[in-house]
Amino acid sequence: MGAQWKAKGKDLAANARGKMFTKLVKEITVAARNGADPASNARLRLVVEQARKVSMPKDTLDRALKKGSGVGDDATQYERVMYEGYAPHQVAVMVECLTDNVKRTAPEMRVLFRKGQLGTSGSVAWDFDHLGMIEAAPATPGADAETAAIEAGAEDLEPGEDAGNTLFLTAPADLDLVSRALPAQGFNVLSMKLGYKPKNPVDPTSLSAEALEEVEAFLAAIDAHDDVQEVYVGLAG
Repeated sequence: MGAQWKAKGKDLAANARGKMFTKLVKEITVAARNGADPASNARLRLVVEQARKVSMPKDTLDRALKKGSGVGDDATQYERVMYEGYAPHQVAVMVECLTDNVKRTAPEMRVLFRKGQLGTSGSVAWDFDHLGMIEAAPATPGADAETAAIEAGAEDLEPGEDAGNTLFLTAPADLDLVSRALPAQGFNVLSMKLGYKPKNPVDPTSLSAEALEEVEAFLAAIDAHDDVQEVYVGLAG
């Protein structure tokens, strides 16, 4: 499951594509606040590239850019909010939301956390490292991930979500710097973001099958909420 939780079979679900588009639209909207030109906005450029890779319609992409840059009648301001707490069986969870109405999202999160425990700000963040996360794929034969990490200034690395990819971990302030340096080391940057990695993850094998199912069901309900962008959970593997 790892630092960023993914539902089993999530990518095969019928609504996965629509949910992916919704998340990307919000990320584009937020990134566009710092300029709607991808050529001069590194964060926006990468999110736009992700959107194009999953074949987001051009009109959807254009509307998201207008929303974020304040152009047109449908200009929207999203706020990034973190909710912290525990899933059943005291598994630490951090939930990242992008919402245009915190007064709506907050009570809905409280309801979703009823089967666990919603904490206050900082209640579980201490047990996670805040890191820059860059997923990249080798662009040239023989590109070595460890050498690339050292030369680009990454703090650590681990296997990416897809086979053959590498997740480069950085200090938050070094995220953009490392992402710009990786292409010269033979790696194409696929995505980058600030995220959370558990310091002391729980081994899933230490939980009973029934307990693990309860944790999975809790996380699935959280992840299904429209305002949720990422779910970080303190489970290993």
